[in-house]
Amino acid sequence: MLAELARRGRITVDTDFDGWELSGSMWDEPRMTDLLAQHANVVVSGTAENQGRFYDRFEHVVLLSAPIDVLIERIATRTNNPYGRTTEQQRDVRRYVREVEPLLRRGATVELDGRRSVVNLADDIEALE
Repeated sequence: MLAELARRGRITVDTDFDGWELSGSMWDEPRMTDLLAQHANVVVSGTAENQGRFYDRFEHVVLLSAPIDVLIERIATRTNNPYGRTTEQQRDVRRYVREVEPLLRRGATVELDGRRSVVNLADDIEALE
């Protein structure tokens, strides 16, 4: 979905790449602070233990959710990221959905059904403005 939003001209950041996340699953706070200060309209994707520190600077916090079987099938077959192909990684994903997703849901201002098409989800994100 980030690629679709970027294609539409949106500024996007996937914090899983390019050094946004430091050791311990923490966003690089000075870098994120600078990003949000420089761009009034940016779409940030990713999950980190300290993301809640930035919620007051986001207009919306969106949770994309999908049934675990859909998530496992997608990560096992995607071509742009090797994470999720091993049984151990898939077990971790199942645990994250069970333990972390409820915490993310509490902090979210919007929840979208991740089974919908990328185009429809990008439309929904753009409609939040």
